[in-house]
Amino acid sequence: AQLDALGGELTHRAGISPHLFNFNAPVPEGGLTSRAGEIPLTGTELEQRIGQLADRIGAERLALQTLNRRVVETSLRREIIPSGHPVQTFWVSSPFGWRIDPITGRLEFHEGIDLAAPEGEPIHAVAAGVVTWAGPRYGFGNIVMINDGQGYTTYYAHCEKVFVKIGQVIRRGETIALVGSTGMSTGPHVHFEVLRDNRPVNPAPFVFGAPGA
Repeated sequence: AQLDALGGELTHRAGISPHLFNFNAPVPEGGLTSRAGEIPLTGTELEQRIGQLADRIGAERLALQTLNRRVVETSLRREIIPSGHPVQTFWVSSPFGWRIDPITGRLEFHEGIDLAAPEGEPIHAVAAGVVTWAGPRYGFGNIVMINDGQGYTTYYAHCEKVFVKIGQVIRRGETIALVGSTGMSTGPHVHFEVLRDNRPVNPAPFVFGAPGA
């Protein structure tokens, strides 16, 4: 019964049909079966029944292990797709696309979005991955870069303070830095970028449309 309940929960979390792992279904087999109380089981038959039961329990455990791997893979796949707000309190001070750069005064392509937020507010990772850069970088000030290994990279720039290190594994929602105004910046904000296969894409759908939810 415990295996059945666990199997049901795992199939639900894995997002697959419970019919694929129905532990209550009879084992496909044939032959005559004696009813209890009519024909006593011999020692050999009893050993066979115990072996069959052990085989079924083993098969169910193997199925549960497969389901558990599926759940982990599904969870990680959801976490690596950028989704959500890097900061809780913000407004978009500069969108993705062409703009007059506030520092240089020239028409330039803005490869991320700027989220104005209170200085010192926590910045959270919106996608899981490995930190590929954490610290100062020209123009960006203090920046955290996270790569998921599946094509997505996220940037969090102009941080006041960085809490993570290169090589560190990050989960979605983890606090990675504090809002600041380091680098080429006119005030406290997060410059947030999303790269897909090393090419900048509009981060707005990931922040507001939550494609990875």
